[in-house]
Amino acid sequence: MDLNYTAEEMTFREEVRAFLKAKLPPEIAEKVASATHLSKAEYDLWHLRLAEQGYLSGPWPKKFGGQEWSAVQKHIFEEECALAHAPRIVPFGVAMLAPVLQAFGSKEQQEYYLPRILSGEDWWCQGYSEPGAGSDLASLKTRAVREGDHYIVNGQKTWTTLGQYANKIFCLVRTGTEGKPQEGISFLLIDMDTPGIEVRPIILIDGEHEVNEVWFTDVKVPVGNLVGKENEGWTYAKYLLTHERTGIAGVGFTNAGLQALKRIAHSEMQHGRPLIEDPLFAARLARFEIELMAMATFNLRTVAGADAGKAPGAESSMLKIKGSIMRQQINDLARRAVGPWAMPFVSEQMEGNLYHPGPEYAAKASNVYLNNRKISIYGGSNEVQRGIITKAILGL
Repeated sequence: MDLNYTAEEMTFREEVRAFLKAKLPPEIAEKVASATHLSKAEYDLWHLRLAEQGYLSGPWPKKFGGQEWSAVQKHIFEEECALAHAPRIVPFGVAMLAPVLQAFGSKEQQEYYLPRILSGEDWWCQGYSEPGAGSDLASLKTRAVREGDHYIVNGQKTWTTLGQYANKIFCLVRTGTEGKPQEGISFLLIDMDTPGIEVRPIILIDGEHEVNEVWFTDVKVPVGNLVGKENEGWTYAKYLLTHERTGIAGVGFTNAGLQALKRIAHSEMQHGRPLIEDPLFAARLARFEIELMAMATFNLRTVAGADAGKAPGAESSMLKIKGSIMRQQINDLARRAVGPWAMPFVSEQMEGNLYHPGPEYAAKASNVYLNNRKISIYGGSNEVQRGIITKAILGL
């Protein structure tokens, strides 16, 4: 593939930059740059501005209201957003459920849900993981028993990111017990306001409420909310996860992290000279940048295949592994670069008043590092991805 951008692609990059300069609120960009959690209102504001510009549905097919961006356009958009410190698009509706509905949903589901995803009327969360079914998702136990025109759902989901904001959840539920575990799973769309649903917060080590437990007790779900066919949800789940894993690579965010680290390395540190003059650190930085360039090229190849109608397979697992490792590495390098100024916990800052003795860019270095340890687990742990690669490529 030609790695040089065309004139049209360069024009598109300038259009994205102009949009970000005009429409990204500085106060939101500052919060993203400092790794401060955003409110629902701030997420909603950015969602609507992207939708108005047509960027929210850029990769979608035109028949569903999208622009059918090429792989390169999508890469450019994500890279520029990350460099501008724009909020990451909440992926559950736009980038995860939408492709499943477009591929497997009924016409009625597509016509009803897809516009509501773009308008922001529906905020979706993901109901996959359970206390005993994370990496081994096929062992999930949340049950859906059909009674007439409804399913009755009982069970529990966990690590439900931003579920406290959601009014909808797409769930994997067990509808059959015969055959292999994967053969008895269905894909349901559930209204979070339905009686019997309880959302319980999980407070993370940084003191933030980002994830949740979701409990289902005799929850009635219309049969019309079943996506595709009963007991074939595992197929749809795998389709969703291949797209999620490609996105987890986070090339744009890693590149933004690299640029921020370069600025730190060239600034005056506490010992009186720039860190970039340290040969060992400079070598680590150079090696990391070379690996990032290689991953970006592989990412483009993978999404280009998706543009041609090929659903990512083992490639998405490779990107998930490498991408998550590299994002963690850049977080670790940043933490090491700021040294003792990287305070590990919010609770250790003076009496909770957020005072920090060092430069502002160092305040959240450890929080980001600790929070992003999760990247190697969600979307399917890296150990599971290595197993998928082994089976898919080596046939073992």
